Amino acid sequence: MNTKTITCIECPVGCRIGVDMEGCRVVKVSGNKCPKGEKYAISEIENPMRVLTTTVAAEGLGIRRLPIRTSAPISKANIPEVMRVIRSVKVSRPVRVGESIVKNVCGTGADIVVTRSVD
Repeated sequence: MNTKTITCIECPVGCRIGVDMEGCRVVKVSGNKCPKGEKYAISEIENPMRVLTTTVAAEGLGIRRLPIRTSAPISKANIPEVMRVIRSVKVSRPVRVGESIVKNVCGTGADIVVTRSVD
């Protein structure tokens, strides 16, 4: 059995959580002061999720790179595939904050959304 210690980020308390694992599966969680900690620890070990924030190419808009993010967390395992799609995107028309420029990227259920308006 392998043990790992992580810090929970679900609330301001920041519990130090002990996670006992067999392979890539959590068998025991300890040190959390609320149920959110256990859920976070299991997710972080078995299927960590992240909001991806980066930029895409912009053409003819007065800027060279347009800031974007995923509309929801995606699995860390999907990040390389999503980045391949993002590298192929070029925005050449005015966009507004929150506008989706790629829907359901790589089947993740998350859209790629603009985080800066550009005319």
